[in-house]
Amino acid sequence: MCKVIKVSRSSYYEWLNYPECNRTKQDQELIVLINSIFKESRGNYGSRSIKKKLERQGKLISRRRVIRLMREANLVCKTKRKFKATTDSNHKLPIAPNLLNRQFKVNKPNSYYVGDITYIPTNEGWLYLATVIDLYSRRVASWSMDDNMKAELVNKALLMAIWQRKPPKGLVWHTDKVVSMCQIVT
Repeated sequence: MCKVIKVSRSSYYEWLNYPECNRTKQDQELIVLINSIFKESRGNYGSRSIKKKLERQGKLISRRRVIRLMREANLVCKTKRKFKATTDSNHKLPIAPNLLNRQFKVNKPNSYYVGDITYIPTNEGWLYLATVIDLYSRRVASWSMDDNMKAELVNKALLMAIWQRKPPKGLVWHTDKVVSMCQIVT
């Protein structure tokens, strides 16, 4: 067998008598420490923070070794998502008058619609969701999703609500600042 795998007999017998080297034993001890530090941080610590914590405990270890041991232990830290600004207040677009004036109690359905956009982080990038809510029922009248936040996104959601619900003349549509209020004559 030694001839086949091209190893000397003495190396083979040494491997039989001492199956684990010091490095492997150290790695196993370090994985236990890294695991406890990782759990203590509730999964927030990455390799840099764990390395610093180990150094404070007197363990000198390279960051690459910490990364390798974390990978072996299947430890992946939580990543914080970058803030994404979605509102551009620096514009010269007209701002419509506020017809709703914070009067959120409505007497009849399909007379006041409010809308907003939210963004959802996905593995493929940001997903934008525009919703239209009937203030009378407080239910979503319609919605639209897209990979960008252009006016077409909100227009699709509003048009879907108008086509499905067929509101009477005088519908008030309320959204945020830019062209925020408009009275729709259908």
